[in-house]
Amino acid sequence: MSSYEVLALWWVVPAGLALLGYGRSLAGVTRAQRAVWVKARIVEVGQPAHGDSGKPGIPVTFAFQDPATGQEFTLPNAGRHGDAIQEAWVGREVDVRYPPGQPHRFLVVLDTVGEKSGRNGPNCAVVLLLIGLVIHATVVRGYPWALLGFGALLTAAGAISPDIRVARARNALLASAVAVPARVVAVTKDVYTDDEAGEIVNHTPVVTFTTRQGTHVTVLSRDGIPGPGLSLGRNLTIHYAPTDPAVYTPDPAADRRSGAKSIAFIVALLLTGTAAIVIGAAAL
Repeated sequence: MSSYEVLALWWVVPAGLALLGYGRSLAGVTRAQRAVWVKARIVEVGQPAHGDSGKPGIPVTFAFQDPATGQEFTLPNAGRHGDAIQEAWVGREVDVRYPPGQPHRFLVVLDTVGEKSGRNGPNCAVVLLLIGLVIHATVVRGYPWALLGFGALLTAAGAISPDIRVARARNALLASAVAVPARVVAVTKDVYTDDEAGEIVNHTPVVTFTTRQGTHVTVLSRDGIPGPGLSLGRNLTIHYAPTDPAVYTPDPAADRRSGAKSIAFIVALLLTGTAAIVIGAAAL
């Protein structure tokens, strides 16, 4: 078999990984499916130190019960156990998973869509397979197939994207937002290195506020606060959704503009994809 013929079989790898992943998912033997899933409740909230990194999120302590033994565990999470906590208050519940019999190895999972079924991995393999097939068709059959293929991918990406749904849901929650006083109690600092721009410094204000029900909330506010690096000690107003303090904004107008941009981007994606399909079909 020539090297060209070997390269022509590139699709075997992503297709095989996808089939293996879906097979493991159907058999219920993926790591996520074998894990123990429980609800953990925040029982203590710390505060990131001023000038420290914001990557670990807000340090909190979780309490949860192991269903196998009935034993209650109270364990800290300082960003080393799965997803970082960006909004924290005593009583908030999140999903955690851990290997059976090893609750100290728990991982916080804030987005469980596709995670519990163990299909995130094979889904990624399918995406790579589809992109590869479009590139292969482009090389073999020419630009009309490139337009058809990438147009279909763009249209599919826009159709399954949750951005429009998320933006509309957020706008609906913030439509009845409650305004309360807040204060910047610390500012985290993360330094990134860029080959062209050099060092990029990212400051994130740590904001605290108390809801009308008396719940004390600590958040890492990454958007909406001007001059974040100089915001330590600043008093401001936070607008939060009464049913979920994790949905908040210091600038409602800017938040609405951001949501509108997200929706416009997905609409543009759908229109571009559709136009590419039409042009590609006409060029065949």
